[in-house]
Amino acid sequence: MNIIEVIKAESKPNPHGVDARTLSDSINAQVVHITLKPGQSLKKHITSVDAIFYVLEGKAVLEIGDERNVVGPDTLIESPVKMPHRWSNESNSRLRILVIKTPRPTEPTKIL
Repeated sequence: MNIIEVIKAESKPNPHGVDARTLSDSINAQVVHITLKPGQSLKKHITSVDAIFYVLEGKAVLEIGDERNVVGPDTLIESPVKMPHRWSNESNSRLRILVIKTPRPTEPTKIL
């Protein structure tokens, strides 16, 4: 059994400049925990694999393709491969998201 505590996972530098911690990284999938402070956002980008987002805490604006929605806790969102997307925390509290990429990406994220 492998137990990972988010607080103990290392936040690594990323093109978005946000707190992103890889919790699991296997050939089959990658799981990343992202925290956005109030006012922070990800740059619009494309991933080479399907992504599943699960909002753990907070509310945010999520853009996928031409769609833009406000999403909150206990919400799961699917983002298809190579679809431009972006998270923005326009609230006054932190946002925590769990990102699951399947299969594990073999190409870097493309910032738009």
